Amino acid sequence: MSCPDTIPSVRERILRKKKIVIKVGTSSITYDNGKLNLRFIDQLAQQISDLMNRGIQVILVTSGAIGVGVPIIGFQEKPSYLPYKQAAAAVGQGFLMNVYERFFHEYGHHVGQVLLTKGDSLNPKRYMYARGMMMALLELGVLPIINENDAVAADEIKIGDNDTLSATVASIADADLLIILSDVDGLYDKNPSRYSNAKLIEEVPVFSRSLFRTAEGPGTARGTGGMYTKLQAAEICVHSGIDMIIARSTVPRVLYRIMDGESIGTLFVGESVHPQMKKRKMIIGADIKGTIFVDAGCRDAVLHKGSSILPVGITGTSGDFQDGDIISVSCDGEELARGITHYNRNDVDKICGVHTSEINEALGHQAPYDTVIHRDNLLVLH
Repeated sequence: MSCPDTIPSVRERILRKKKIVIKVGTSSITYDNGKLNLRFIDQLAQQISDLMNRGIQVILVTSGAIGVGVPIIGFQEKPSYLPYKQAAAAVGQGFLMNVYERFFHEYGHHVGQVLLTKGDSLNPKRYMYARGMMMALLELGVLPIINENDAVAADEIKIGDNDTLSATVASIADADLLIILSDVDGLYDKNPSRYSNAKLIEEVPVFSRSLFRTAEGPGTARGTGGMYTKLQAAEICVHSGIDMIIARSTVPRVLYRIMDGESIGTLFVGESVHPQMKKRKMIIGADIKGTIFVDAGCRDAVLHKGSSILPVGITGTSGDFQDGDIISVSCDGEELARGITHYNRNDVDKICGVHTSEINEALGHQAPYDTVIHRDNLLVLH
């Protein structure tokens, strides 16, 4: 593929990407009747295979297991009864992987199925194993195809969030770029289905939580993610030093054009400092805006298990800190860690000692995170 005559300076960074995660949604790989869009999957397989032939490592995160399984089983629409959803996922996962395997085989590439749940990113040992498996597949030239394990993960089905799963995968794999292909052109300054003067935002150089005000719910009955979950994914990527692009999947040769530097969709620019460098340079050298106090159980989990800071282990706060600030973590008068907080002090005070399942009720709205400080943004001082 030839590059465009003029590449916007910010898009030049895309030309240097060597490891990318591509996420496709249910609305992209299926028709309105729930049947697979085989033409799209063929074009997707061709483009990904060609990128791999260039020497780019690719991970594919796919939605669609439930959506594909629904018509196979004989349902007219996605069931609300959880066991039926799980049954649809079990059937759909096998069928979907068989289709992917056949198409990628035609282009000379092997695929490997990886089923993940939220626990694989929260549990340190499972996180390590998941990362090791993905790295091994990439090293062997195999395309990892990742989906949430909807057949057994009731919580994941209820949340239905493969957007943030793809961002987590990008972080685990130390990817350079996440591309989310969906049924939208990108992020608009307002809802384009309601406002005719809505404008596409081509670049977000600095992520701000004010962007969440533009978010809406799921775009289709077949999908479960919306712009809100894509912005959550963008926030994860940006703070992990990973660029992210949201683009419409039906744009001709969309992956070629993105990887050749063309301005397709919305680019969220990742922070320039690698997460590990941020731990050494930013966390240690930054001003401490406040402190959270944790109990002995939380202390032991952080020191010995590599855990994140969860609300249930927090006993109190001090200082005046906002989300994104560097704060200290203390137990029994001793500082044990420093990290970047997901919540401001007022919100942390509301959720102190609260179990994960009770965070939404304590805050009075949907919580953007289960953790106060994720372990990837936590520097243990001992």
